[in-house]
Amino acid sequence: MKYRTRTYYTDSQKALMWERWKKGDSLQKIAQLFDRNHSSVGGILAETGGIRPAQRSRSQLALSLAEREEISRCLMAGQSIRSIALKLNRAPSTVSREIKRNGGQSSYRAAQADQAAWDRSHRPKRCKLVQNRALARVVARKLQCQWAPQQIAGWLQRTYQCDKDYHVSHETIYRSLFIQARGALKKELLQHLRRTRAMRRSRHYTQKTDNHGRITNTVSISERPATVEDRAVPGHWEGDLMFGSLNNQIATLVERQTRYVMLVKVASKDTQTVTNALIKHARKLPQELYKSLTWDRGHEMADHKRFTLATDISVYFCDPHSPWQRGSNENTNGLLRQYFPKGINISNYSQAQLNAIARKLNERPRKTLNYETPAERFSQLVALTG
Repeated sequence: MKYRTRTYYTDSQKALMWERWKKGDSLQKIAQLFDRNHSSVGGILAETGGIRPAQRSRSQLALSLAEREEISRCLMAGQSIRSIALKLNRAPSTVSREIKRNGGQSSYRAAQADQAAWDRSHRPKRCKLVQNRALARVVARKLQCQWAPQQIAGWLQRTYQCDKDYHVSHETIYRSLFIQARGALKKELLQHLRRTRAMRRSRHYTQKTDNHGRITNTVSISERPATVEDRAVPGHWEGDLMFGSLNNQIATLVERQTRYVMLVKVASKDTQTVTNALIKHARKLPQELYKSLTWDRGHEMADHKRFTLATDISVYFCDPHSPWQRGSNENTNGLLRQYFPKGINISNYSQAQLNAIARKLNERPRKTLNYETPAERFSQLVALTG
């Protein structure tokens, strides 16, 4: 059997890999560019957790190759260190250290000294979470509560406004998780992220499509009042079904202004069962906080007329293949997958358990709410209507 020899990729080939990975290409597609297996490319990208390493560059304060060549020529001419430093407009101590660490006056060679300096500079910068272990512990606790790195970063900035030692970017948190060589956060914390993958992927990697059934006699989202669109008035909700294994599901509802989430247990996806569950749930809220519901074209809402008659809540429907028109709900369903991974049997959850999960999500700060929580915003509305 003939085996392929090990492939060593050039810097330009690696640059192409990272460029295609950023655009969202799969490992298999990238590997085809080099006529290799996807594991060959995956090994390169996985070294830094799917995050492109920063391009190395020389410090502007460091001696250049031209300066080192001038030092070499001056030493050959027998000039003193002070005269060399004056010619280079450098401190004598800088020139002295440069010569001593590279063989001394008799053995100094510019090219060798320049390469040695480049090799010595290849040291990773210490991560802020390594330097500040108290901050790392705070970040770890919030990750264990299923907070996203961006939520943690925003919450820290809001909570410790006057203490910049406790400010850290979400990118630093991601890098500390995916690049274990940094030694800041334990790898086990990856399981608490919304997407529990080993490498970070481009946001362009996948695009969700809408393939639900069609229904008739709908009121289009284009007829929805402008006050709903700009989120100026509370009480307007977006809804959808989230599916698990064995074709079981729950209804997910999100209030557009506060991003408050409510979960409704449904026994099956037929329109009568779903409509009955939504009617029962709607009666738990005051009319001021439940004025309209925006849904996609799923057949489970075919009985929307009965829902409106029973609750006096208007139902609007997105255009076909346009799930982005109820973006708050789409985003929330993605967040909920952290609690309900694909393939899980959702029917095992009671309504009380669903309420507990919704409460966890509602107590997580949101960037769009200036890092307040949906629970805080919704409680304010309840107090006003009470």
